[in-house]
Amino acid sequence: MNSGQIDYTKKEMPEKVVKLGYGLLAIGFVLVVAAFAFDYTRASFNSLISFMFVFSLGVGSLFLVALEHIAGAYWSVPFRRISELLTALIFVAPVLAIPVLFDLHGLFHWSHVEAVEADTILAGKSSYLNESFFYIRFVVIFVIFILFRIAMVGGSFKQDTTGSVKINKINARLSAAFMPFFAFMLSIMAIDWLMSLEPHWFSTIFGVYYFAGTFLVALSLLTLYVLYLNKEGMLIDGISSDHLYNFGALLFAFVNFWAYIAFSQYMLIWYANMPEETYWFIIRSEHGWEFISLALIVIHFVVPYVMILSQPSKSSKKRLKVVSYWILGAHYYNLYWLVMPTFSKDGPVLGWYELVFPIFTAGLIITTFNFVSKKRNLVAIGDPKLKRGIDFRL
Repeated sequence: MNSGQIDYTKKEMPEKVVKLGYGLLAIGFVLVVAAFAFDYTRASFNSLISFMFVFSLGVGSLFLVALEHIAGAYWSVPFRRISELLTALIFVAPVLAIPVLFDLHGLFHWSHVEAVEADTILAGKSSYLNESFFYIRFVVIFVIFILFRIAMVGGSFKQDTTGSVKINKINARLSAAFMPFFAFMLSIMAIDWLMSLEPHWFSTIFGVYYFAGTFLVALSLLTLYVLYLNKEGMLIDGISSDHLYNFGALLFAFVNFWAYIAFSQYMLIWYANMPEETYWFIIRSEHGWEFISLALIVIHFVVPYVMILSQPSKSSKKRLKVVSYWILGAHYYNLYWLVMPTFSKDGPVLGWYELVFPIFTAGLIITTFNFVSKKRNLVAIGDPKLKRGIDFRL
């Protein structure tokens, strides 16, 4: 209850959701362990996909929180707490990276000393691409993200009881400081964990490409939780079609933004026709990978574009639910397209290895949210802008 202004009653997550999370997590964990037992390297490549997917959700959710504070937006205040709770995935993501860290030689060609000594290009990049510096960057980046998460989200939690306006001002300043760090560190993570799989290749906009997908999946997951929690009566009264329209409009905008960046990256490399750049796309244009590449255009752009193109579809609960699930799957598919050609240049691989990691990842996401939401309100009831956010109309 917020000073008699907003009626809100904290409710526990439905038992069926709790069981679903634990069930997927348990089944996925057993199958993931089996995958590592049978083929550690193939499992490591799949673990890398899951790691970068969960990382996208965690830091993407923190970006959404920071974006609201910087913009001074109020329409999103009734939903900000959901994103704040999802930032807990920043703590979880490194767990998925551990198997990869133990198998750097199986994934990253630059980690082989003999390969660096025999390759002048790799030797030139060795001051950056070396195991010690790789580990340091990984630790430093997560420490910084975690510190920003604790500062911004912790203040919001405290505001539930204090209702202090000062916390909004502090979070606005923290968010302004966070943005350049976010842009830099997200790019570094994309370069280290995805682009360096093919260490000769480079793209000057790869970080932006990964950011576009990160924003999309964080917003999609937020949209799904808003729709579900509102349906279960776990949020607050007053959520209108105007709120939903903003979710739809943002999803539509960033579906187009992702397509624009993806095309720009391809077009510039194709036009320049430099061997050290084009070979990355050539790998994805032969031996069956061309079908995966063409399907990516349809899955990540055409389908979601058509689904929420019309104005009514942007505020349709059913359409938003379907397109949000679709975008989550499309981002995972996109990461598969980025990662797995390094593992199998002779053609796509799709077996039970590739299916068990999404199951485990889904269980991890659901269970994490269930856990962190137990002792926290699902609405930022202490935020002075909450009432204005509820009354928002276009």
